[in-house]
Amino acid sequence: MVLVAVFGVALLIAVLLSGLAARTVLSTSLLFLLGGALVSDGFLGLIHITPDSEIVAVTADLALFAVLFTDGMHVSFPKLRENWKNPARALGLGMPLAMAGMALITHYLVGLDWTTSFLVGAVLAPTDPVFASAIVGRKEVPAKLRQLLNVESGINDGLALPIVLLLIAAAGPTSGHAEASVATIGLELGLGLVFGVALPLAVAALVRLRLLGAEPKLQPLLPLATGIILYGLCHLTHANPYLAAFSAGAVLATVSPEPKAVFEPLGEALAELAKFAALLVFGALLTPQLFGDLSFGGYVAVVLAIVLIRPASLLLSLVGTGIERREKLVAAWFGPKGFASVVYGLLVLQAGIPQGEAAYTLIAVCIAFSIIAHSSTDVPIARLFHVDDLAGIPGGEDGAKREPVPAQHGPAEQRATRV
Repeated sequence: MVLVAVFGVALLIAVLLSGLAARTVLSTSLLFLLGGALVSDGFLGLIHITPDSEIVAVTADLALFAVLFTDGMHVSFPKLRENWKNPARALGLGMPLAMAGMALITHYLVGLDWTTSFLVGAVLAPTDPVFASAIVGRKEVPAKLRQLLNVESGINDGLALPIVLLLIAAAGPTSGHAEASVATIGLELGLGLVFGVALPLAVAALVRLRLLGAEPKLQPLLPLATGIILYGLCHLTHANPYLAAFSAGAVLATVSPEPKAVFEPLGEALAELAKFAALLVFGALLTPQLFGDLSFGGYVAVVLAIVLIRPASLLLSLVGTGIERREKLVAAWFGPKGFASVVYGLLVLQAGIPQGEAAYTLIAVCIAFSIIAHSSTDVPIARLFHVDDLAGIPGGEDGAKREPVPAQHGPAEQRATRV
């Protein structure tokens, strides 16, 4: 119950400071991260969480699923058909380049063997726009840029997982947590995609039956029930839950626009809670000992991963596209490491491979640095696109009263809380 009380206090503080955070470099994500670190064994000792604690894997897994499910609802298939080439370049070229670049600096600066170095690269390759919501969630930001970042982050989690599992198996003797064949991994990805498409279609078909229909006040629970069933189904069958979540959100928004619209406020709130809980738990793992275990070369690798590897790999993948130079630079910068990397990093640690602890230390510190860097720069960079009403509340930097964003723009564009 101490953890619940700590979460409640952190949530209250975050809500009270959310208006300020939405207009400045202050980040509510950072508040939860630091709050978790403060109450952990490394400082006040109020909560006791270790990397092998079940709550760590569960909260990160739930948060990633919830985020991908709600993010998938913001994908427009007509717009994606028009602009599919940019996300495809980011996934097909930018992601492998980032993986290889991270492997190089990990091997030469940290001293890990090549297999483990590529494993670190695969874990840190997925991006997470959760920590750049002022960019991804604002209608004033060019649609191509938002679509690029949203689709890239929604799909690359599922694409990275099979590579992570194969590299864990290749890294050496394991404890048996992550052994898998190529056929098994392919089956898990395929099942995830099938479930993510089939379940929302089946629910939409049921709703159209004359004898069935949701009462208006319960209608928001329809997509929620779909998501809960999908989450349980994926874990029972070992289907990929992340690919399933993103595809289900996108399909549901297409075939059931009315339930999707009424679910959005509830969905966004639940996703926020899941993210905050996961950040608090992850922050509890960031003890002074963890940071002390990383070598100087490791810190250099972390900085290069954020300021060089991701930007260079995405810029190279977008060469020759029609995206404006400013938009390319913003897309290149916003490659935050988020919940997918947390989940995959824990897989590396729990697998028991020879250099697993050293790899996890590097991964955890890189995620922490990325959260700080990207969640603190989204609002200032959003202002480059003349986004003036970031918080939708009275009283901006110029003291003028700002009108809320109209409701028809959707909850993603109305967020008062930056994450």
